[in-house]
Amino acid sequence: MTWLVTGGAGYIGAHVVQKLVDAGHDVVVLDEATTGTHRLPPQVTLVQANLTQNQTLHRLFNDYDFQGVVHVAARKQVRESVEKPLFYWRENIGGLTNLLTAMQVHSVKNLVFSSSAAVYGQPQLGSDAIIAEDAHCNPINPYGATKLAGEWMAEALTVSDDFKVVALRYFNVGGAGNANLGDEYSYNLIPIVFDALEKNESPIVFGKNFETSDGTCIRDYVHVEDLADAHVSAVEYVSAAEPKFTAINIGTGKGSSVLEVMNMVAKVSGIEFEPKFVQARQGDPAALVADVSRAKELLNWVSQRSLEDIVRSAWLAKNP
Repeated sequence: MTWLVTGGAGYIGAHVVQKLVDAGHDVVVLDEATTGTHRLPPQVTLVQANLTQNQTLHRLFNDYDFQGVVHVAARKQVRESVEKPLFYWRENIGGLTNLLTAMQVHSVKNLVFSSSAAVYGQPQLGSDAIIAEDAHCNPINPYGATKLAGEWMAEALTVSDDFKVVALRYFNVGGAGNANLGDEYSYNLIPIVFDALEKNESPIVFGKNFETSDGTCIRDYVHVEDLADAHVSAVEYVSAAEPKFTAINIGTGKGSSVLEVMNMVAKVSGIEFEPKFVQARQGDPAALVADVSRAKELLNWVSQRSLEDIVRSAWLAKNP
């Protein structure tokens, strides 16, 4: 049987598709595919459409006997979500509503949902800065709010329609599986630093007085290849599970500061640079690191790749 991957031509989605294909799954991709179509394996069928196109969506479910859906497609820029909140609700929640409706109508009940650590907002953490899935969720931007609302919608269907849902809450994703699968957009820290160096500018650090070892924010950086492996494990888990909703953190369980990431970029690239410190952004927690014990217990998954692996693979993808 076949799995539908929404957003499968994007940065994360393409890695997930490749891993699913490598694991022996048949895959159909639904994606706007304005960029990234070169990333897909030749045996994968691409349907170029948006989730707001209901007729196309239902036709797709009529044409294929889907075992389940891996829902990666989403608008995901935090700043843009603040500037265009209705656009984010329409795209992320409206699109998900259409997808879940099609799944319900066609009795496709296995869902792996790409969620985010953004659902946690600014958690009150202890000195270890570790956050578990049962922590209170209080997103502080429309992007995070749409992810949490998406979880609620999917969870409701586990009660009403016996859906089986795994929500993977990504932490900070980076790296590349190969030069063809690099992150083409400068939205996350590592590509932002690369972009600054390419322009011969000093990379910006937001804040230097946090209560951390070097005064800069600490985050949990996970390699996109490890993340994609987690999706394959989640597909296998949800296929065998009873109807229920399960949220699972996907990270490494270890934090790296902004300066540590920049030092790693300097090591990997061979480019020495001095960062530019500016005022901290309102709402940035000092540290945020995933408790990954549930992923190990339920998915038999742990991250395999280091911060150096992440930065080096991202650099090689940008500079093949």
